[in-house]
Amino acid sequence: MPDVLDTVKKWMGQLVEVGMLLIAIGIVLQILFGRQVDFLPGDIVGNIIQVVDKLGDGGLAGLIALGIVIWLFWRRKMLSS
Repeated sequence: MPDVLDTVKKWMGQLVEVGMLLIAIGIVLQILFGRQVDFLPGDIVGNIIQVVDKLGDGGLAGLIALGIVIWLFWRRKMLSS
């Protein structure tokens, strides 16, 4: 049973990595070609700015939430290496 859980964790980690790469590509494309890239659904840069604004408006709670997200990604990187 632990083998199944390890396999699922690996797949989920790989999906997260692919998602982060797609976001990075979307950001680069929007920087190069403007906000409306025909094959990208939505405004990736605008959505990221909105999330950062909401975290900033949250004050200490937003800062704590950001710290938790960064810690989770950092922890995941440390566990996979």
